[in-house]
Amino acid sequence: MTPENEEEKDQEVLDAAGMKSSNLSLSLQGLLLDAPITMSEDLISRILFLLVVTLITSTEIAARETIEQVMADALSKCGSKRSFVQAVCLAVSGVNHPTDQQRILGWLRDIFPSHVRLYVRNDAVAALASGTMGKVHGCVLIAGTGSIAYGFTEDGKEARAAGAGPVLGDWGSGYGIAAHGLTAVVRAHDGRGPSTMLTSSILQTLGLSSTEALIGWTYADFPWARIAALVPVVVTCAEAGDEVANKILLDSVQELASSVKAVVERLGLCGEDGKSAFPLVMVGGVLEANRRRWDIGKEVMNCISICFSGVIPIRPKVEPAVGAGWLAWNFLMKECDKG
Repeated sequence: MTPENEEEKDQEVLDAAGMKSSNLSLSLQGLLLDAPITMSEDLISRILFLLVVTLITSTEIAARETIEQVMADALSKCGSKRSFVQAVCLAVSGVNHPTDQQRILGWLRDIFPSHVRLYVRNDAVAALASGTMGKVHGCVLIAGTGSIAYGFTEDGKEARAAGAGPVLGDWGSGYGIAAHGLTAVVRAHDGRGPSTMLTSSILQTLGLSSTEALIGWTYADFPWARIAALVPVVVTCAEAGDEVANKILLDSVQELASSVKAVVERLGLCGEDGKSAFPLVMVGGVLEANRRRWDIGKEVMNCISICFSGVIPIRPKVEPAVGAGWLAWNFLMKECDKG
């Protein structure tokens, strides 16, 4: 195995096991479908099993054990047996290569009987599917603690932008916004930057008395989500007229929009004239439409629509786990049609 492949394997293991998961089990009758069901009643009565996993750990053994446990929990909740499962769609952060998919498919094959159809995809695909009812076409922009833009053409080509983590420049993410807010506080304290209400707001939010204490807080514990939790403070300051906070958000909008533009242009989703219609699914806390004045998602969409007039914004009303369910259904239907 080459060093590059070793790094890919380590990243996949890092993302595929640990502490956070969302799973969902649905009967086929429970899915809202845009195509009629043409399969036998026996198949319709079976359980469609699906889940999305975004987890953190350090070993492949832990990754496998976590997936097995989540599977068992979901089956227990719906009162089903493994032999009743018809299809499994596992959407996992960090699974970007066929070698990653094959490794996890091997784990799943050890768990389920041979008749079960198994599918493994990146979690961004499930996020896209949550807004397109399982159709793998268009672009998804995810902006939570991290950020990524992922796109697919009708014929299966795909492209991504960002998503390499905060160290490598996902500055439109929640972590990026909050980190710039913290940096602005330190710069103002040093005299290297303008005064900002971010100083008092962040210190008050964290219960700290000084910028020196803020430095200690920042490095005391370093999960990305801990930093990203300060995004609402930056938004509140921007809404109150703070120029520093406002610029941070404007910069984040440009970062997120540039990621989408890169994917759309590489895949030609906008057509040769730049006006073809394509869906843009927007997922993640940073993009939620719950701001009084500063709606980051709306500003990103305004920026993108200037370049691509055919963009169709979609804010899903269901979780990515449901998107994984639609993916499993569509994959299963395609295989049955071929058979």
